[in-house]
Amino acid sequence: MRMLFEHIPHLDRTKARLLGALQSNHIAHAQLFFGTEGSANLAMALAYATYLHCEQPTPQDACGTCAGCRKHQKLIHPDMHFVFPTATTKKVDSKPMSRDFIKDWRELVLQHPYFELVDWLAHIGANDKQGNISVEESREVVKTLSMKPFEANYKILLIWLPEMMNIQSANALLKVLEEPPPQTVFLLVSQDIKRMLATIISRVQMTQTPSFTDAEISSHLALQFKLSAQEAEQIAYLADGNMNRAYHLRYEGGKNDLHDWLRQWLREVYQASWAGCLAHAEAFDSWDRDAQRNLFVYFLNICRECLMWQASSKELLRVTGEQMRFIEGLAKTLPTEKLYELYPLLDTALYHLERNANTKLMFFDLSREIAALMRKK
Repeated sequence: MRMLFEHIPHLDRTKARLLGALQSNHIAHAQLFFGTEGSANLAMALAYATYLHCEQPTPQDACGTCAGCRKHQKLIHPDMHFVFPTATTKKVDSKPMSRDFIKDWRELVLQHPYFELVDWLAHIGANDKQGNISVEESREVVKTLSMKPFEANYKILLIWLPEMMNIQSANALLKVLEEPPPQTVFLLVSQDIKRMLATIISRVQMTQTPSFTDAEISSHLALQFKLSAQEAEQIAYLADGNMNRAYHLRYEGGKNDLHDWLRQWLREVYQASWAGCLAHAEAFDSWDRDAQRNLFVYFLNICRECLMWQASSKELLRVTGEQMRFIEGLAKTLPTEKLYELYPLLDTALYHLERNANTKLMFFDLSREIAALMRKK
């Protein structure tokens, strides 16, 4: 993956603001890129670092072809350093440091830069661990940054998830931020700034990376993976602004056409066609767990849209076209009081799904309960 601004989908205002500061040489020594999980905060920080090390930058982006850019494309620039949460694993069973996992880090970032902590820990084989940035890591940072740049004008230290520092390591970082080494730029990338020390936040220039819209995720998926418009829109709806979740949904081997499947199932339920409901239960039973969960999440989101439609809050709806027509019809079949009764039915089904219930029996029972709710006077 190339680490350029142009490869981050949309977010043009954020890019323009960063590029403007770069071109006017207003380069803060410590910057914090923050956004929710699945946002482009890491991607923005990487593109920013590439621009700083680019030998032939343009007003719009780094050139992408010089020696500095080519090294950033592989995350091997000698003046680019990384710190991220680590944990003990089978390979590193004591005092884990970022340098022990740099190969794993490059592998995951080059897949896509929207991943979350749980993905990173799974990637290094630490699924059952919490991960943290230790005080030893912060001390190592001081040693690393004491050296002069090898090739570029700046040494860059990117700290991914500084909120995972304990109090000792955070205080050690604070001392470096207060007296930064010359020719050094700190790029902090956070998904939860509320957990960071206020004294650190007060010493950085902040850049908020907004969550993606449904349309932005949809257009990116359609272009990146050659998806149909309907499939891309459906994934974007489920992702709810989280690009990492959208990538997971894209790669999961489950049922893609959830909208049509849900509509056909509810038609069978409404007609009390038990043979049809049983056929859907058998099909549901054949799906993998992620696809089953996605159906319930999608159904819950559809219920929310129905409530918005009934409350005449159509400006808050996230659907158009066929989905909108479906919601209008469902909202008439299930008035507000019945939708509120439907929510606990779906929550209970999800609860049993997570606890390895007999999915065929559970889904057929759910069909009967929803049918009774639809007929209820």
